[in-house]
This record gives sequence, structure tokens and C-alpha cells, in this order.
Amino acid sequence: MLQTAVVAVRDRARLQEIVGVLLRFGLADLVDTLGLARFAPRGSQPHPEHPLDASRPERLRMALEHLGPSFVKLGQIMATRSDLLAPEWTAALQQLHSHAAPLPWETAQPLIEQSLGLPVEQVFTHFDPVPLASASMAQVYRARLPAAEDRDDRQDQEDGSGSGSGSDSDSTPAASAADIEVVVKVQRPGLRPQIEADLRLLEHLALLAQEQWPQLARYRPREVTRQLGQALREELDFTVEAHNGDAVARHFAAQPEIVVPAIHWALSGPRLLVQDFVPGVPASAVGADPALDGPLLARRGACAFLQMVLRDGLFHADPHPGNLLALPGNRVGFIDFGMVGRLSPQRRRQVLGLMRALVEGQGRSLSGVLLEWAAESEMPGRAPPSAARIEAAVDRFVTRHGPGASNGRLVMSRALQDFMALARETGVALPADMALLLKALITADQVLLQLDPQFDVVQTATPLVKAQLLQRYSLRSLARQRRAAMAQWLELADDAPHTLRLVMQRLRSGRLQADLDIRHIDRLSLALERAATRLALAVVSGAFILGLAPGLLTMGPRLWGIPLFAALGVAGAAASLAVLFTTMRRQKALD
Repeated sequence: MLQTAVVAVRDRARLQEIVGVLLRFGLADLVDTLGLARFAPRGSQPHPEHPLDASRPERLRMALEHLGPSFVKLGQIMATRSDLLAPEWTAALQQLHSHAAPLPWETAQPLIEQSLGLPVEQVFTHFDPVPLASASMAQVYRARLPAAEDRDDRQDQEDGSGSGSGSDSDSTPAASAADIEVVVKVQRPGLRPQIEADLRLLEHLALLAQEQWPQLARYRPREVTRQLGQALREELDFTVEAHNGDAVARHFAAQPEIVVPAIHWALSGPRLLVQDFVPGVPASAVGADPALDGPLLARRGACAFLQMVLRDGLFHADPHPGNLLALPGNRVGFIDFGMVGRLSPQRRRQVLGLMRALVEGQGRSLSGVLLEWAAESEMPGRAPPSAARIEAAVDRFVTRHGPGASNGRLVMSRALQDFMALARETGVALPADMALLLKALITADQVLLQLDPQFDVVQTATPLVKAQLLQRYSLRSLARQRRAAMAQWLELADDAPHTLRLVMQRLRSGRLQADLDIRHIDRLSLALERAATRLALAVVSGAFILGLAPGLLTMGPRLWGIPLFAALGVAGAAASLAVLFTTMRRQKALD
């Protein structure tokens, strides 16, 4: 654990705080497993407000909330990994909240004005000092901008920034003389140093977990830590969230029923975000408003989310009820793009295979997708998942959730939870981006069911899935794939003569080298290094003994007339022969 001590020198205070919180919430076994007990502060006791009769997953959730944004985000990432964690752990981690005591206005106002470069009253016609919400990373306020300011801001975008805007409905207030309702999101002070310290410590703990405890390698702790670091560093820069929102707004520019708030770029920056206020209500409140049509809102929300995934490859990764709103005119609003997911064309093809299995009952493509993921997550020293086992599990999954299933209407969230359990049982670790997507789909489906308890996702998804399949196998798409394949073959043909000539030259000169990756070769190398060290010590010791032996045989005291050193030499030789004889017999028995 020398490396742990070296790492702790820089961040010892934070490490002691982390260990103290884990001990207070009854997680001493975790502290001992990680070898961090010696960093425990004196007097660490269970939290007085949370008795230790709570389950272990619940105690871990409470500890993560207490440790702040880095650990809350880590828990939220692990809550998406139903393919790795048992249901009781993901259920507890899904309840993580990033609550924090509100910053007093006297503290928040200078932060806002520092980012604006002007006093608050010179920019806003009204600013409510009581926050709408307070989390561990940011605080949100409601304010008003003058219409002229809004027009100037939008003109700046059109002239130089190149950023997108919200939907047509969001631009209506700007055309009137009324003030523009906005929300202002300000970052809490001093976050970056603490988060960077947390990331350094977590990266080291992940390294320990992956190297010292092979049974934890399946959880891929280093990959989770890298994902955490990327997510946190993006959230620390509000311009990333703003660009995400702009990109989604551009994708839905021709669909006025989908609303994404416009960003006021002239007032926004890395630590301050100003965007239009979306006057919507959460899904749970739709039933109280007779003007809102729950089933229509559910269909529109589902279509929008599936379009993000299958068409655009950029999706809202946290569509909980507070971020997916119902607006007048049965429009659907998406807000808060601090967490988004991106899908490559290959990932979209794999998602299409999953959707096709649910919509059409085609399990073969889904089996192929799982085998691809198994190959991506293959680790040295661990047997890959059985193809036959995967195919059998997929057949059961399609029978349970595909067309004509005995349980009737498909509930997407239930099907996806079963799919992630299937991955866990068959030993397939989902790629991080796919785990994030499946968790987002489950959350979105639960919100849509609040809008319409009888919502039929198959009826909504079938046209989109068929359209994507037709596009994928259209003549234009096939021609594009053929051109790409031909280009690769031509490049290969161009490189082949040069590569072959190089191989032949090295064969003639005897300089052809092979780089082989043999499993457990590191253990063999270590064993050979130890054997060579012992042999060198033996040779050196033998040389000294041979050099000194003639003099020692005649020197020193005598025992029964025999020189003492000579007697010791004979005894040592006899013991060495006995050890050698025993070792040879043991090796012969093993053979």
C-alpha cells in the first residue's frame, strides 16, 4: 500500500474526510477492503440521524450523498449498471439526490455578477433572490430580461456565435414588449479543487480494486472512474450543457410540439447559464389540468426520445419528471442537458437490433449484439460468455416480451430491466454508453406511463423502427456502404505490395520480429526474474565460500578435534542435499 500512502500525501485531508464518512455510515468493511483504515480520523462514529439498521445499499447511498457531487455522480453512474449490480443496489442508488443547503444571496450575488461583468440590476428587470432549486453543484434562480436585451442577444447569436436556438414557441415573447422569463443557473464556489482531488483518489482506488481483487474486475472500476471524470468535468463547464441544448433544439427545429429552451449566450459562460423559462408541469400533474391530453403527450414524448436515439445519436440522459414537462397546447418540453448520451452509428445499429427484437420478435440480431458486447468486454484470464447460453437467454427474453407475449402489452421499462438482468446473468458487461441509454429509456418510460397508464410503446416505436430499417437498407445507404468498403479494399490493395516487400526483406536479413500477447506472461516473467535473482545470489555466495573455504577449514575452535567451520560446512551441504532430494521427489509426483 506504499502507493496509497504516496497518493494520500497530496489529498490527505479529503481522504480522511471520505474514510470518516464511510465509517460513520457503517461501511467499515469497505474501508478495510480498500486498505484505508489507517486514514480514519479519530472518533469516527455512526451518523446519529441514520441508524445502522438500514440496509447496506441504503447506507452506501446516504454516504455518497454526504460526500458531495463527485460521489453522487459516481452513484448515479453505477445506478445505470443493472448488468453488473444486483437490483437492491441499483434501486438504492437510483434514489440518490444532489440536495444541498441553499447559498445565501449575499454569497450567490457576487458569483453571478462576476460572470456577468455587471451588477444584477443592470442586466435583469427582476431577479428573485430565493432559489428555485439548490443542488450540490449549482443553484437555480428565476429572473426577467428586457425584451430589447433578448433581441440583442439573439442577434449576436445570428451574427457571430453560430449557436442554435429553441423552438418557435420560445421566440414569441421576444417579439413583444413584455419581459422575458428566464432561469439563471450559477455554479457553487470552490467545486473544482475538491472534485479534482476526489477524482485523483477514486482513480487510485479503482486501480487498487482492479489489480488487487480480481473478482472486482468484472465491474470495470477504472472504466467507471474515467466515465465519472468526463461527466464531472463537462458539468463543471456550463457552456457544454448549453451547446448540448442547442444541438437538440436544432434537431427539433421543424417540430413545434417539442420545446427546448433557448440559451442567452451573451449572458452565459462556464459558471453561469441563462436560458428561457419553460412554463410546464411535471407528468404527475397532467391529470389535474383538463386542457392537457395525457396519451397525446406520451406519444409525442416517446417519439421525440426515440428520434434522439435512433435518428440523431444525441439523447437526454436524465429524463426524470422534473426534466420532461407538459406545456400548454400539449407540447413536450425537455430541459437540463447537463447529462446527455452520444451514440455512434454502430451503437445505433445495436439499439435498432434491441428495438427490433421487442417490436418484431427478431432475436437473432439481438444475440449478435450481445456477442459483440461480450467481445468488447473480454478480459484476460476469464472465459468469454457462452454463445449458446446467450442465444437461449435471448430466446426466453423475446418469448417473454416480444410480439404475442403471454403477459400482453409491452412495458418498456420492465423489458429493459429484464434485459439488463439477462446481461448480468450471462456475464455480458454492457458498454458504458449503452448502460446510460438503457437507464434513460427506463426513466423516460416510467414518466410516459404517468402521462398515460395504457401507453403502448410498440405502437409508437414500430413506425420509427421500420423507417430506420428502411433507411439502413435503402439503395442509397447500401451504395454508400459499398463505396466505403471499396475504398477500404483499395487502400488495402495499395498497402499490400509494400507490406509484403518489407516482410520479405526482413525474412532475408533475419530481422523479423513477432509481438505475442500470451495470457499470464507477466506471472511467468516475474517467476523467471525471481529465479534469476536467486541463481545470481547463489553464484555469488558460492564464489565467496570457495574463496574463503581453504582458510576457514584450518581456523577457529575445534569440536572433538574437528575444526568448527569444517563441521558447519558439512552440515550445510547435507541439508542442501536433503532439500534438493525432497524437491525432486515432489516434482516427480506432480508430473
